[in-house]
Amino acid sequence: MSARPDLTLFHAPMTRSIRPRWALEEMGLDYTLERVAFDRGNVGGDAYRAVNPMQKVPALKDGDQVILESTAILEYLVTKHGPTDLAVTPDEADYGRYLEWLHFAEGTMSMSVNLTLAHTFLLPEEQRNPGLAQWAIANVNRQLVQISERGLGDGRQWLAAGRFTAADISVGYMLYLLKIVKQFDGAPEPVKAYFGRIKTRPAWIRASAD
Repeated sequence: MSARPDLTLFHAPMTRSIRPRWALEEMGLDYTLERVAFDRGNVGGDAYRAVNPMQKVPALKDGDQVILESTAILEYLVTKHGPTDLAVTPDEADYGRYLEWLHFAEGTMSMSVNLTLAHTFLLPEEQRNPGLAQWAIANVNRQLVQISERGLGDGRQWLAAGRFTAADISVGYMLYLLKIVKQFDGAPEPVKAYFGRIKTRPAWIRASAD
């Protein structure tokens, strides 16, 4: 019998640590949740800097190993601590599609979503750039159309393999951010329905609660 994993997730509400927390909950893995004080400029203080010198959230400790980057942690969890239906394996027809959507959120969406957050919500009013905000929102809207047409076309309920996977965790978090900053109401109806399905999942409810 293999040893139970010794997993610790460093987490702050509404941050990308929701992704690995969500995966841990979906997989039913035992883990310790370390809450990181999200103080601007000094996230987690000296103690967390020793874990992640960049002081970005999340970080995952698996025994003595530390893994950073939320989508990398997703891949690590579903690959190393599976088997799990959250992963699509190379022998499945949708393996390439799964990888594409797993990385779409941080590869394609990240810049426009982050700029939208910064220039409509996070920055003080005097530091916001309306031109950048307009550009970012326009790009977000095009990306939402891509999710609708390319991701959820042909009646797909989920992005790959006909089931909920880590790709849905990756993209679903970005939709959550857009919802927070009130930039989701104009999303195509299939994307709204998709996020509606996500919100009913017990693991999502637990992962995003605090």
